[in-house]
Amino acid sequence: MDLRDLFNNDLPYFGMGIRLEELFMNNTHHKVFVSYHHNNDEYYRDEFDKLTDGIVIPRSVEIGDIDPRLSVETIRQKIRDEYLRDSTVTVVLIGAQTWQRKHVDWEIGSSIRNTSLNPRSGLLGIILPTYPRSDIKHYDPYTIPPRLYYNIQRNFAKIYNWTENKTELQNRIDEAFNNRNKIEPDNSYPSFINNRSGEQWQP
Repeated sequence: MDLRDLFNNDLPYFGMGIRLEELFMNNTHHKVFVSYHHNNDEYYRDEFDKLTDGIVIPRSVEIGDIDPRLSVETIRQKIRDEYLRDSTVTVVLIGAQTWQRKHVDWEIGSSIRNTSLNPRSGLLGIILPTYPRSDIKHYDPYTIPPRLYYNIQRNFAKIYNWTENKTELQNRIDEAFNNRNKIEPDNSYPSFINNRSGEQWQP
């Protein structure tokens, strides 16, 4: 039973004038899967962990966790069943070459599926200071992970600049969580087979 059911609608406050809804919202912890370029952006993954300490529970596939000799489908199944099964939001940390990484594509694709073992997760992207651009108000859509871009276009996902404001981070994660079942995600982009190269992906 939801504890809120124990309280009468005529009694909306709990001690010290705090609304019950605020009490629950302020204590919500989402299990967050962090997708990123391991070689390039480990520093910001660690910083993200520090910033979200006590707010979210970070999860990620580490280098060496999955045998790269396995088939693509087996790897996707392992990610879905072993890493994403109980996560509720996927955060993509976007640096200079993040879009090229096959694991990032597989992680996004696995997280937005809605299956009996892996309920759909919310999705958001965070542009890191390592992402090359001259104007922080804009980004090149063909230099972020394509599956993320497709879902930004669908309004299933959103993209933000890096911030060290914990409240902003929590609000963004909460928004992604709350949006995950309101809009159908787009998982139509062909899955990566290998890592890619070049300056941008082709639509």
